[in-house]
Amino acid sequence: MKVTEHIENANGKPLFSFEILPPLKGQNIQSIFDSIDPLMEFQPPFIDVTYHREEYEYKELPSGLLEKKIVKKRPGTVGICSAIQNKYQVDAIPHILCGGFTKEDTENFLIDLDFLGIQNVVALRGDAVKNETYFKPEKEGNHYASELVSQITSLNQGIYLDDELQNSSATNFCIGVAGYPEKHMEAPSLDSDIYFLKQKIKNGASYIITQMFFDNKKFFDFVAKCRKEGITVPIIPGLKPIATKKQLNLVPHRFKVDIPDELIMAVVRAADSEAVKQIGIEWCIQQSKELLQAGIPVLHYYSMGKAENIKAIAKAVF
Repeated sequence: MKVTEHIENANGKPLFSFEILPPLKGQNIQSIFDSIDPLMEFQPPFIDVTYHREEYEYKELPSGLLEKKIVKKRPGTVGICSAIQNKYQVDAIPHILCGGFTKEDTENFLIDLDFLGIQNVVALRGDAVKNETYFKPEKEGNHYASELVSQITSLNQGIYLDDELQNSSATNFCIGVAGYPEKHMEAPSLDSDIYFLKQKIKNGASYIITQMFFDNKKFFDFVAKCRKEGITVPIIPGLKPIATKKQLNLVPHRFKVDIPDELIMAVVRAADSEAVKQIGIEWCIQQSKELLQAGIPVLHYYSMGKAENIKAIAKAVF
């Protein structure tokens, strides 16, 4: 079922969803099931599965020269999605990126998903690889998420890259895209970011999932700006509880989001790691309750493969 259909069929009942990471290469899929099992009591209608593009490593040869090696540290997104749908009978939503894909790679990826009965995707540009300052698309790939959305929409209309295909079958994907309440780190302003977000919706996206935020006012202001610009699709808030003191520096640096002073000081003054985790849980519970009181239809949690704190939040909220 499509995400938009899940929201419509809920008839106002708030929905719980979450995102997981594929395990590191060499690990068993049981680690994924172990992170999902504790959360199934909250009846998530869908689970997102991230996609991790290749990374470059340099290996020194006996000659002293460096050899560039391409590695994928977290493969398996498609297989995990299929396993989730088979085991739990819930919709699995793979992320699909511009980075690392040609348009033909993207088309083949989508064909595989369609054959597996996967009806939802989240279309993202993706980040630059670690040794590059700026994102570089593949030579024959999509440059922006809006272009990726257009390609998926074309496939939904039965339009493939090979325009000589006869009687081609149309896919039926519901397309989600990312929104940034505090703007994308590369955007010059929030207004310009929303301008390009609107383009993704115009090209065929059906819903938005936001980057994490820790101040609900930023989310409410973002939604108001989107609505003012004529964006009417569901906007699903993405939430993540702070779990360690290290994240006070890591999260703003990595994701370019602000952490309220009240939360910062509570974490700084925490006696130990368990106290930090509890502060993060309580803050996220209050965020969640306020969002639901405002009529937000779905709350989406970034679990990062850790179920314990997300379960504590869901128990208090749903």
